Amino acid sequence: MESVKVLPLNRNRFVGSAAVNAPATPPKPKLLDQVRQAIRRRHYSDRTEKAYVHWIKRYIFFHNKRHPLEMAEPEIAQFLSSLATEGRVSASTQNQALNALLFLYNEVLSKKIGLIDGVVRAKRPQRLPVVLTKDEVKKVLDRMTGAPHLMGLLLYGAGLRLMECCRLRIKDIDFSRNEVVVRSGKGNKDRYTMLPSAVQDSLIQHLRGVKSQHDEDLRNGLGRVALPNALDRKYPNAGKKWGWQWVFPATSHYTDRSTGEKRRHHLHESVLQRAFKEARLKAGVFKPAGCHSLRHSFATHLLENGYDIRTVQELLGHNDVTTTMVYTHVLNRGGKGVRSPADGL
Repeated sequence: MESVKVLPLNRNRFVGSAAVNAPATPPKPKLLDQVRQAIRRRHYSDRTEKAYVHWIKRYIFFHNKRHPLEMAEPEIAQFLSSLATEGRVSASTQNQALNALLFLYNEVLSKKIGLIDGVVRAKRPQRLPVVLTKDEVKKVLDRMTGAPHLMGLLLYGAGLRLMECCRLRIKDIDFSRNEVVVRSGKGNKDRYTMLPSAVQDSLIQHLRGVKSQHDEDLRNGLGRVALPNALDRKYPNAGKKWGWQWVFPATSHYTDRSTGEKRRHHLHESVLQRAFKEARLKAGVFKPAGCHSLRHSFATHLLENGYDIRTVQELLGHNDVTTTMVYTHVLNRGGKGVRSPADGL
């Protein structure tokens, strides 16, 4: 009888088999996707993300699609200089491009960038802000109607920036204290400013209409707005609450890409910009004024009324009082007003 040949048990016979190997590590995200992820981890705004990605793409294409790791200070200097000499960009635009590239190297590529020599700097013009007189402000605002009229009154009467006004929520208006809370303003800072009495009655009437629209949305299974940061996950139903609704909501809904849910956005800033321009031309005011000129006029007229410059600085949300000092070019201490400049309209 032949003996049976016993083969040793190969416990490692499956080692190396594709069927049991651990899944391969996912491919590394593309460079611009890494930039977007780094920006979102730091909770920068959507506009900052869009601007930074734009400048990084231009930088790469300027150097014939070379990878940024292959480049350093000389290539950055060459790109920034071309923006000033050939692109004729402003100083603030050139600084934004520089900030985008520094973010790319420091936060994404972890490559230290030293002193960038030889950059042709764009000249920063010394221009005064465009300020409308009180009579001009009244003429322009009198020719605006509906939500844009209320928004214009708030830009002038509370010193709001354009997007600060668009992003106001119901909970940010305090009628009992005549205050407006500006959330996540420039520099991601909160601040208080005044709620002008001239706008209160019209604003209350406007909010009644917004409340009716919101109630109708809720009856139709809608009524949700986007919340900042991760509040949607922490408070799943807060997006439908009245306090979180926009003061100036859009006229239609949009579909959120990540959730597929229909939401209502705030009124787009271009609606106010277009209404202001049309009203300015109808009023016969031909200064190169935009919506931001109402904020300039707010600060200038407060100083003319005798307000302390530190108070105006706080209302505007300036870090440094020297920024507010630009409005003293028309300073007139003759008046002692203690109300919002909009209250005289």
